[in-house]
Amino acid sequence: MYKTMQEIETRKAAILEEMEKDGADLDAMKAEMEELRKNAEQIQEAAKQAEETRKAIAAGAAGIVMGHFGAEEEKKDQKEVRNSREYIEAYANYIKTGNPMECRTVLLSKNAPADGQLPVPDMLEGIIKTAWEKNEFLSRIKKTAFRGNLRVPFELSATGAWKHVEGTTGLTEEEITIGIVTLTPHNIKKLVRFTDECMAMGGEAFINYIYSEVAYRVLNELVKEIIDYIDDLGTSNTSTAIGIPKVKVAPGVMTLENAATNLSEEATDLCVVLNRLSEQAFNTAYAGANFAINPWAGMTRIYTTALPAYSSASENDMYALVGDLKAIQANYPEGEGVIIKWDDLSQAEDDLVKVVGRQYAGFGVTAPGCLVKLTKPGT
Repeated sequence: MYKTMQEIETRKAAILEEMEKDGADLDAMKAEMEELRKNAEQIQEAAKQAEETRKAIAAGAAGIVMGHFGAEEEKKDQKEVRNSREYIEAYANYIKTGNPMECRTVLLSKNAPADGQLPVPDMLEGIIKTAWEKNEFLSRIKKTAFRGNLRVPFELSATGAWKHVEGTTGLTEEEITIGIVTLTPHNIKKLVRFTDECMAMGGEAFINYIYSEVAYRVLNELVKEIIDYIDDLGTSNTSTAIGIPKVKVAPGVMTLENAATNLSEEATDLCVVLNRLSEQAFNTAYAGANFAINPWAGMTRIYTTALPAYSSASENDMYALVGDLKAIQANYPEGEGVIIKWDDLSQAEDDLVKVVGRQYAGFGVTAPGCLVKLTKPGT
């Protein structure tokens, strides 16, 4: 194969001269001319790609440049490798031992990520995503993934709009005061103990069981932390926090309807968060009213043990949260994944292994007028 157009043109000229000679093999020469034509097209295409690469470099489009060198193919290779049985088995051993070398051996150098982080199997990402979706509370809140502390502004106060009649005094400029809620990340941790028999499970079954259990525990703890944070908020907005009104009332057929009157028009997807045991108190009121008025007021019920049952709550305890949960924002500087730490020594005599699941998250209420707390009245 020729490398330049000049070489191809030189060879074409030579073939044309040979074709004029007696006894020339015309069929062979025609075939060679066709090969030269294809060779020329390949050189022209390579030159076109080189020009596109040059322009991309000049424009600073590194991502486009990488595309010409098979980055997409290597990415595909890595995806196939990390979902292979061998890699899943190696990843399970990495979780148990903390040694990433087995995973790196399976990945090989050309597929290993440049940042040094081990890619997780897709099944693991699916477990975390499923745990999020199954948790009705967390699936409704707003999620972001910004590094460090996240400062979210909100409107603390503002003057309204004015009607202006032509020829009268001009409008007064709007006065607006901005508050800022800071979402400071914390480690949400949960300790779970497993037996040695569990540790003996194979790769995929082991990862599925451990991560499903740990993710469930960690996310439930995150819900509890958010509920506790909301419970501690005052009733009025400040420059650093959004206040949430309190309605001190027992469960009744009009309790949720009346609570919703404290919400702004921005609260659209209304729900009530409560302990499942508190549902009975609302249904008792429903029956007492001969089922004439539905106490749930069309709101979705979301259950959590982070709130006490109404029957066991003390006076002024929050037993339900009413409103639109998108007012709550959670920020994950390290992503939504759950990090696992392993300890198979401290309780080895009991054949137990300690597993600590950790998620780095900051959270807060970032939209005013979207939530209201129900608290228990005195006897």
